[in-house]
Parts: sequence; structure tokens; C-alpha cells
Amino acid sequence: MRAAVLTVSDGVAEGTREDESGELLAGLLAAEGYEVERRVVPDDRDAIAEAIAELAEEAALVLTTGGTGLAVRDITPEATAEVLERSAPGLAEAIRADSIAKTPHALLSRGIAGVRGETLVVNLAGSPGGCRDGFEVLRPALAHALSLLAGKPTAHKQT
Repeated sequence: MRAAVLTVSDGVAEGTREDESGELLAGLLAAEGYEVERRVVPDDRDAIAEAIAELAEEAALVLTTGGTGLAVRDITPEATAEVLERSAPGLAEAIRADSIAKTPHALLSRGIAGVRGETLVVNLAGSPGGCRDGFEVLRPALAHALSLLAGKPTAHKQT
């Protein structure tokens, strides 16, 4: 299954910062058996929206990292909302709830999640720790969510 990691960062796009979060997410996805495509864009609304739309053409899952805070250039949620067809607020809420238990700064996170076509799109924080923790929240439900989006019936247990 194909997944994509979109790093949103002026510094990474300019080559002045390492893409630690993107690298971490790509590794986590590869460890779960995903074929991973990576892309980097600056904090530009049109570039972010265009990249998500393009990546969603091929990938079942698009994870973004960066641009979810309150800084003036943090516009990933707005750009993501432009290309989503349906919202999946429970994912973003669960990630935020988990993060708030670890750091009060999580209260400032504005990441969203939703669906474009048959692709799940989730905004994650721009820090390696935030990405690792966010992915761990998603991981237990990811296979089921992607199967549902692909129109494949899945067996699941309710506890």
C-alpha cells in the first residue's frame, strides 16, 4: 500500500533545516509495510493544497508534518481543508487529546484530518516527537480506515 509524507517547512524547503519529522514518519510507515513517497513544500497555502491533491492521486494515506500551530505562516490546516471532501475530526481530536497529556503546547495544535477520494489525509505536528506520538495514536485504526476507504470489507472487533 502506498503512503505519502508531506513536510511543510520553509526551512526544509530552502535546505537550511533537516527534515527530521518527515524522515521519522517515512521510517514508521515503511516499518508498517507501506511504500512511501516523500515531498517537501514551503509554508505556502497553494503549494500545500496542490501537493496534498497530487499525492492523494496515488497514495492511500497522506501524512503532513508541520504548519499546524499558531504562527503566522502555520497554514497547513487551511490548505488541507481546501482539498478535503469529508472531515474525520475524531482522528485529529484523538491526536490532540493524547498530545495534551504530554505537553500543554498541544493546546495550540490546529491539525485536521479527512478524506480526499479514497485517501486519508492527516495533519501532524512539525516535531519528531509530535509525529511519533501522533502516528502511534493513528496506527491501531489505520488498516481498518484504509480498508473502508478502499471499499473493502474488514472484520473488526468491538471491545
